Amino acid sequence: MLRRDYLIRMIEEMSEVMGTFLGLKQQKKRTEILWQLDEQYKKHFRLNSELLNSLSIRDLIDIFRYGGILEVDKLQSAALLMKEEALVYIDNQEKDKGLIRSIKALHLFLYAALEGADRTLWNLENQVSELESMVKGYRLPSETELLLLRYEEERGRYDLAENALYRMLERSIIQPEEAREFYERLLKLDPEQLASGGLPLSEVEEGLAGLSRI
Repeated sequence: MLRRDYLIRMIEEMSEVMGTFLGLKQQKKRTEILWQLDEQYKKHFRLNSELLNSLSIRDLIDIFRYGGILEVDKLQSAALLMKEEALVYIDNQEKDKGLIRSIKALHLFLYAALEGADRTLWNLENQVSELESMVKGYRLPSETELLLLRYEEERGRYDLAENALYRMLERSIIQPEEAREFYERLLKLDPEQLASGGLPLSEVEEGLAGLSRI
């Protein structure tokens, strides 16, 4: 109960802070936004921006485990702040810093989603879509691509899942046998479901046939 009450207070405060960021962005007060972001990191996650961005993604996720349980909603809240920080750096033409934070934020949102986070809390699906646009054209870490495939398949966007699959095949992140399992899972679905997910049955069969030629 205490943790739940704390989470509610954190969400309320962060919602208010996000509104403040909007005003600061309009005034182009970059330093003030970064300072407030750092204060939020310290207050809610006992981390500062420098430490947060120096940790590997695995170590970062482990910070949000308590007694073996992953606090997924705190994890996605941290991802939200990272995304805001990335936007500040991108707006300031510091693309490298912005990209690093964007990729980490995307990974955290995906991980939280697949671990059962409340997707309505920060409109998670919109956050993921926006971050995908922010990192478009850049090579994602293999672990992030794997999460992206799982996430898109789980939410029924089979066309986007297949895009992630192709990228991983090109980089040899997965083998053709693993890709074949993806298409075989889809073949078990109703054709109408596949079509609504952007990948008609004919394209699933074509993809599977293409793998057989590899």
